[in-house]
Amino acid sequence: MELSSKASINRLKLSTFKLDTLLTITQAINANLSTDELLKRYEIILREDLNIGKILIFKYDKEWNLILSSGCSNEIIKRIDVEKDLLEHEEISFITASPNPTLRVFDNVIPVRNNKIPIAFVLIGDIDEEKEGVSPTIKHLHFIQTLSNIIIVAIENIRLYGESLKQEALKKELELASKMQSMLIPDRSILPHNEKILVSTFYHPHFEVGGDYYDFIKLNEDEAGFCIADVSGKGISAALLMSNFQANLRALFTVDMPLQEIIKKLNERVMASAKGEKFITLFIAKYNYKTGILEYVNAGHNPPIFYNIVKKEMVFLREGCVGMGMLDEIPTLISGSLRVTDKSKLFCYTDGLVELVDETGVSFGTKQIEKDLANPKDIDENINTIIKKQKILEGSTAIFDDISIIGIQFYM
Repeated sequence: MELSSKASINRLKLSTFKLDTLLTITQAINANLSTDELLKRYEIILREDLNIGKILIFKYDKEWNLILSSGCSNEIIKRIDVEKDLLEHEEISFITASPNPTLRVFDNVIPVRNNKIPIAFVLIGDIDEEKEGVSPTIKHLHFIQTLSNIIIVAIENIRLYGESLKQEALKKELELASKMQSMLIPDRSILPHNEKILVSTFYHPHFEVGGDYYDFIKLNEDEAGFCIADVSGKGISAALLMSNFQANLRALFTVDMPLQEIIKKLNERVMASAKGEKFITLFIAKYNYKTGILEYVNAGHNPPIFYNIVKKEMVFLREGCVGMGMLDEIPTLISGSLRVTDKSKLFCYTDGLVELVDETGVSFGTKQIEKDLANPKDIDENINTIIKKQKILEGSTAIFDDISIIGIQFYM
């Protein structure tokens, strides 16, 4: 009776200890303790309270990492390959007879899973394998499993919360960057709409910020300049390069500086900024209201479409050179020109408009755009038609790049 009573008291003490331990750990988690502090408390419980001699925890975060090592030599740790040695264990397993001799120094492997996906493996071994009696790794196995699950899930939640904070901070930064970038793009309300020309534009970055840019600049009472550009790639790096490019272009684009000279200087500055890692395609032009002369350089950009409404003639403006930042020095640079003699329109765009993804892969074509332009309608009506047909504002999944358009209607 005395032995039975003593055993009952010991079981009660053990049960009370386990409940108190779980309560303490839960309180620590609710107190938002760090990952290191939680692991330290976990290690103390196993080593000092439960007499577990060896502890390893491998946790997955993009790759398998060792987050806790106690009572184990570096030589043992180096010889364990999580994917080769542990991934096969879906339940608690005894590994004293493992084919990997390194694992035999441990008694059990405890997998921790989330939605059936392993996120951690806990290896435990006895502190004194020669001691008589029930091994603590066996005696406390299910309690250790419960404790391990609580700790690992808490650590995973800390990681996920940290990532969500980073994502939220990045989101706010991107929103600010998007607002700043939109300030570099001329607002439609300030673009010309008079008896000489009508300028209509559209800007739609694929992400919060993009690498597209267009501009319209009044050079003097008789001349205006305009351009459209596209940085290779997308995202923040493309946006930063484009903002730098915009500042350089604005400084260089004057009535006195020839287009070819502007192109050469822009190429030098893009090479200095991008170091050959990115390039910019550009279409830049000057238009003289009195003479009707349109002078341009196409630096590797999609050829704008010029349509004479009266003669029903369509031409592509191709003359120019390679893109900015492709080569240290531009080998061949040819400027093009044409005289606007009738009511006409010019459609400039970036490649996001014509490079689409479908079931056959990436397709490229301007046939539909040509059809939508070959009519007497004004350029702004043509642009609205193209936007609706492409379902750009509806989030078409076929589109995978920034889209910018600048269209000009010439009245003669």
